[in-house]
Amino acid sequence: RPECQTWTMVLLLGTCLLYCTRVSVPICTVALSQDFGWNKKEAGIVLSSFFWGYCLTQVVGGHLGDRIGGEKVIMLSASAWGSITAATPLLSYLGSAHLIYMTLSRVLMGLLQGVYFPALTSLLSQKVQESERALTYSTVGAGSQIGTLVTGAVGSVLLEWCGWPSVFYLSGGLTLLWVWCVHRYLLSDKDIVLAMGILVRGLPVSRHCKVPWRQLFRKPSVWAAVFAQLSSACSFFTLLSWLPTFFKETFPHSKGWVFNVVPWLVAIPASVFSGFLSDHLIRQGYRAITVRKFMQVMGLGLSSIFALCLGHTSSFFKSMVFASASIGLQTFNHSGISVNIQDLAPSCAGFLFGVANTAGALAGVVGVCLGGYLIETTGSWTSLFYLVAIVSNLGLCTFLVFGQAQRVDLSPTHEDL
Repeated sequence: RPECQTWTMVLLLGTCLLYCTRVSVPICTVALSQDFGWNKKEAGIVLSSFFWGYCLTQVVGGHLGDRIGGEKVIMLSASAWGSITAATPLLSYLGSAHLIYMTLSRVLMGLLQGVYFPALTSLLSQKVQESERALTYSTVGAGSQIGTLVTGAVGSVLLEWCGWPSVFYLSGGLTLLWVWCVHRYLLSDKDIVLAMGILVRGLPVSRHCKVPWRQLFRKPSVWAAVFAQLSSACSFFTLLSWLPTFFKETFPHSKGWVFNVVPWLVAIPASVFSGFLSDHLIRQGYRAITVRKFMQVMGLGLSSIFALCLGHTSSFFKSMVFASASIGLQTFNHSGISVNIQDLAPSCAGFLFGVANTAGALAGVVGVCLGGYLIETTGSWTSLFYLVAIVSNLGLCTFLVFGQAQRVDLSPTHEDL
């Protein structure tokens, strides 16, 4: 139990730093656009380029997590993405092709961060029992809101006082410090050498490690989980990328530390509460799939309604309430579809989550780019929020109809019902 609590806090901090580095560009988009002369379409290219790399390493990260341990995969990748983040401001000194340099940097960041959540899912599915998965996952997942909150608050101040490079220096430096602490106190050199050996040479895949491809993808419940994850990821990434710009342009006199902080301040307790509520309902005797679907109604359905409201108000206060409610309710996805993937295939949850998140990352590329195109073409932010609502509700309807919680990674004669 003490070791579990230690790792939960370590992974919570790791998720926090993951998002600190990830949202540095969205927070600094306006400043970068002014310095480099980007328009909305060019800014959309930079914002979406992260997902071009992000979608390519999801399956690899999940499968490596299933084989060698998710904690090793996470630490190795974090050391690389932390270094790249800290070095990002140097790109402004390389020449005039800032759009190309920044785009390539974000693609590489996506490649490295793409392994994180599949490896995390693999780790938790192997170490945490079903009745505690939702709370553990939602607690660790709350790091995404904490990281965005920290970068929104501290980053906004640094942006105003020290300029946009300071945001990258801080988030990258803290990530490298976290990696050093994990290596120093929780992982041995032997573990790291073994993991790096597997990455460099590769090892034969034993029969135990083989993924039952055909068995998994014959099940409608698997496809429902993949599509729901696609929808939730696309909606979240689109809002994450464009909300700072929306508030800056719609309410130019508002303070960045307000709209970059408040929604995520609401999302942190919402994420933990969703995990607590989910596990409590299951312990009270409710079927797992009933609880998962209820969480998705909140995470995709109700959150999309508040997103729609953002496009139909001219009040800063109401916009903050709607944005906070939408982002906060989206954290219920941690206790819905994200845990449902562990229900379906705990033996290869990292791989399956990688497949689902690959689809979500691809949708994120399209969603963020399409969002920028719609804003530029229509001159209205309403079209962006309609896009978020449509994608969310398509995923919700699919999961409500076809979603299940029975294991599908076992042979039919030994299926756990």
